[in-house]
Amino acid sequence: MTTDPVPSPRRAGLGRVGTATHQHLGPLQHGYRADEAGSVALTAQIRRGAGRPVDALPELWGLTGLERLYPHGRTGPSDALAENAMHTAVTLWSLHQQSHRDAGMHRPSGPQLGSAVRQLMPSDDIDEPLRKRFVRAGSAPTFDILAQRLREIVVLLRREAVPLDYGLLADQLYRWQRPGGRGEVNRSWGQSFHAYRRPGNTGKASAARTDADTTRPDTDKDQS
Repeated sequence: MTTDPVPSPRRAGLGRVGTATHQHLGPLQHGYRADEAGSVALTAQIRRGAGRPVDALPELWGLTGLERLYPHGRTGPSDALAENAMHTAVTLWSLHQQSHRDAGMHRPSGPQLGSAVRQLMPSDDIDEPLRKRFVRAGSAPTFDILAQRLREIVVLLRREAVPLDYGLLADQLYRWQRPGGRGEVNRSWGQSFHAYRRPGNTGKASAARTDADTTRPDTDKDQS
């Protein structure tokens, strides 16, 4: 088994929430893949929050990395949105990574949600039940319902070992909650779904990057 090196603390192209998420998941994923007892236990604890609101499990305080959002203290009213987004991304990753030691399910600059879902489908056809799950996520009326529907998708991605860029997802979840952000994020998810092209015939779980994943308009300048 090979393990990822712990990534650098910052990554170009991410906003405040995505950066904090990437910083937290890098060493945690590295430790989990190396079967370090502390990382394995922490990931299992965090997994309990997957698809659940940030305020539903006080026992996760201090475990999901939210302190990384505040290197200089609280910033204002958007803090609650940032916490929602990071908590959701980190807990979904913990579910996604479960039982995977050979590959990291947080892949920096890897697939975003739409292209990851498309990888689960036949190369020349649309899986209608899966498409409907994706549509349900895109049409979620509230953030809490969105988190629940993303959990359903992540379970399917875990089964096929298709990774996500959880830093990007965290930024998108933050933007989703902002005025006008829901449409922008849905557009990005839809574009990555439609534009995905399987490289060769490498199977459903191909983790290669696609051109669709270079279209990332969801990082908000006002996260800082």
